[in-house]
Amino acid sequence: MTMRRDVHEDLRTRLHEAAGGHEPDRERILARVERGMAGPAGSGHRATRPPVFGWMRVAGATAAVASVLAVGGYAVASAVKEETAPQQQEVATSPTPTPSPEATSRAPAPPVDPTPSSPPEQRESGPPPSKTPSPPAAERPPAATEDGPLWSDGSVDPHSNDFWAQSNITLKTREQLTDLTVRLRVAQTGGVSDAGAWRSLPEHDFTLTVAQQGGFLVYTWTLKEGRTVPAGEWVFAGQFDHDRGGRDAGADRYTVTAAAGAERLSVGGGFAAVDDDADDDS
Repeated sequence: MTMRRDVHEDLRTRLHEAAGGHEPDRERILARVERGMAGPAGSGHRATRPPVFGWMRVAGATAAVASVLAVGGYAVASAVKEETAPQQQEVATSPTPTPSPEATSRAPAPPVDPTPSSPPEQRESGPPPSKTPSPPAAERPPAATEDGPLWSDGSVDPHSNDFWAQSNITLKTREQLTDLTVRLRVAQTGGVSDAGAWRSLPEHDFTLTVAQQGGFLVYTWTLKEGRTVPAGEWVFAGQFDHDRGGRDAGADRYTVTAAAGAERLSVGGGFAAVDDDADDDS
């Protein structure tokens, strides 16, 4: 490859030297042109054409000489260009340059999250460990109980829905009560949370506490000291939110302790479903 490049360099140098050293003898060329215009030697005949046409012939001859010189120079330049073309072709076919060190010395950047993206694991929602299972219907305590002059009943309010419920405790007493504590225990069946409470007796006669205890939401109404409950029918109600869907109140409980004079009374039970209440009314 090196030897071939040297031969081309030598040939190009010689052609340049020949083109640069060529200097046409214009005076000699013009003299030969004038002799040709004068006619054959020794004829003695002088041109009879007007001088203007003679100078036009001279100018035409000069232009022809210039054209010859131009063609000669173009031929030399073409020869030089043809010789240099292989050099340019060799450069064009040289190996592709290697990438810069910056492009090859860096390791590929790891992804932000190396773990493959996948949808979050779908888990079936089930009752948490703290939830209290509902006992079979045969094992549920009765909703209505009685002890002496005190009678009670537990029921699910018919206005309960898929997100909210109310448990009602109804008391009937034939005697005045000097002591009374009503406790409602709502089983944590999922999302059970306090939504309010009320009673048909005067509010300022009772102290109310609400707490989560052992898997139950517990409402406690305690009659304040020195207050009494007259004979009659009274209602205590606890309201709560819960997970969507029909809720089973089978594990819910209520207890009532009271005093009528010197007599201690106690009643309690479970909660009948709305359908059960409807059956009883029919």
